[in-house]
Amino acid sequence: MQIIMIMFPILIFFHSFWRWLVLGSLVYSIFIAYRGKTGKLNYTASVNQWRHWTATIAHVQLLLGMSLYFQSPVVMFQMLDAPGKLLNEQTFFRYIHLSMMMLAVVLITIGSAKAKRQKTDAEKFDVMLTWFIVAFIVIFIAIPWPFSPLASRPFIRSI
Repeated sequence: MQIIMIMFPILIFFHSFWRWLVLGSLVYSIFIAYRGKTGKLNYTASVNQWRHWTATIAHVQLLLGMSLYFQSPVVMFQMLDAPGKLLNEQTFFRYIHLSMMMLAVVLITIGSAKAKRQKTDAEKFDVMLTWFIVAFIVIFIAIPWPFSPLASRPFIRSI
């Protein structure tokens, strides 16, 4: 139990920090795909690496999140603080955040795999752009931003 109390704030910090890497790599990959599609550019090795690293960064974030999910006191507590309220912080983290983030990582994974297997450069950019934009929207909705009415968290959590 003591190791969980030590690891939990560290995991929270890395999960909070890593979200910026996920968002940054996803936005940059979307930008690359948009530029490649509209400019009829070649799908180069560096574009392929960005596609791959975006998916890898998202997978690391999912692992951090799943580690937190099974240790989080927010998820473990019973919904006693607002029994009459359907959407509260526990519901958000227990169901909404978890399912939407898993969906987003699945979308990134599918988009990355499908883009890699397309025949033409234009198809690769198109598939990457479409799947990554949808994943970005899902992630943006599911992040507990400081302005979120369901579960507000700071932009960066400290240790």
